[in-house]
Amino acid sequence: MTGSLGLLGKRRFLPLFATQLLGAFNDNLFKNAMVLFVVYNVLDSERDETLFSGLASLIFILPFFLLSAMAGQLADTRDKARIIRIVKFCEVLIMVVGGAGLLLAWQGIAVELVAIPLLLLALFAMGVHSTFFGPIKYAILPQHLASDEVLAGTGWVEAGTYIAILAGTIIAGVIPVEVAAGAVVMTAVIGYLTAQQVPPAPPEADADMPPDWHIIRASIRLISATLHIRRLYLAIVSISFFWTIGAVLFIQFPPLVKNVLTADQTVASLFLAIFSIGIAIGSVAVNHLLKGKVSARYSPASVVVMGLFVVAFYFVCRGWINDNPGELYDIGEFLAHQNAYAIVLTLLGVAISGGMFVVPLYAFLTTTVPLSQTARTVAANNIVNAGAMVVGSIIAIGLSALGVSVINQLLLSAFMCLISAWLAWELHKACD
Repeated sequence: MTGSLGLLGKRRFLPLFATQLLGAFNDNLFKNAMVLFVVYNVLDSERDETLFSGLASLIFILPFFLLSAMAGQLADTRDKARIIRIVKFCEVLIMVVGGAGLLLAWQGIAVELVAIPLLLLALFAMGVHSTFFGPIKYAILPQHLASDEVLAGTGWVEAGTYIAILAGTIIAGVIPVEVAAGAVVMTAVIGYLTAQQVPPAPPEADADMPPDWHIIRASIRLISATLHIRRLYLAIVSISFFWTIGAVLFIQFPPLVKNVLTADQTVASLFLAIFSIGIAIGSVAVNHLLKGKVSARYSPASVVVMGLFVVAFYFVCRGWINDNPGELYDIGEFLAHQNAYAIVLTLLGVAISGGMFVVPLYAFLTTTVPLSQTARTVAANNIVNAGAMVVGSIIAIGLSALGVSVINQLLLSAFMCLISAWLAWELHKACD
């Protein structure tokens, strides 16, 4: 057995870890640079800002719903390392288009007619890129790691993903948009180079079923073949509710920070960063608590605590008072506010408990099915997750269109935590 930290020194893990970290960083650098620029420099109402934030999330999520079945089939029937290299090459091309959109927006050239549509097109393409990479980053772990290393590897992948989200989110909020345009292209190139070092991961001998290229039929078959297994059904639906909560929160953050907490885009970036830090902490912490055993033992309590922190976050935001009406706080002024640390701590609590909830469930998906089916199992999970997140995004967009304030939408997230807790408890009873 290799220690958790020792995995980072192994070629069978480090190149994959670095590649997925760079991909997650780039996704979030690009998406947040785009959303923050539009929210703070183009739009001027809470309703329109929430609608755009929701639309951006919906566009990014949609490929997971449409193409995950195909991605899972390819990952189980082709060399996973080769697919990673193809996907990362495509990322370079996508980011050239996205960088061009950011530069046009910065220059104020046809912002609504050309720049924003170009940005949304690149965002959709990055969603496609992540759809094909997503099943591999988890399914390849049982192939390259020992059975008692998989939970640690999953925890590092999850923690690394959120560290990358953290870095991409912070940098998107503090660097000029024209610098972000070059950074996304450079990051994609580096990711392509690290992908060349991922060891081969050929398909298992029994993974000889030809891919079904009909995306709707393939999705239905994939979900049917997975969800009839009660343990997988409970794990997938639990994860789906978690990511629906996460999607709604991420949609709410930029307009909530601007209109409720009256703070600038650096504070919006800070919120997303705090959420990412908390998920990373929770991801690693739960591995230590479980001592390498794949179990849902702590998941029900974790998501209940998450819901309580969401409610606390709601009340703190609701009681926020701007000491300088008409002005937006920068990050220093925000942190000097008497209620700032209550905001930070409740948000951090939401994220830590969320990380402790979801990581064991991902490890469960990849260790309870044959190696020849792991990518398709993760892909089925991604389809259901994406469908739930699409529904969550549509609900957030619909509530905003109906005039429900962004702060009151937080209560929806808290309620959904109760459903996740019940599902996780059922999984715990079924498996542990």
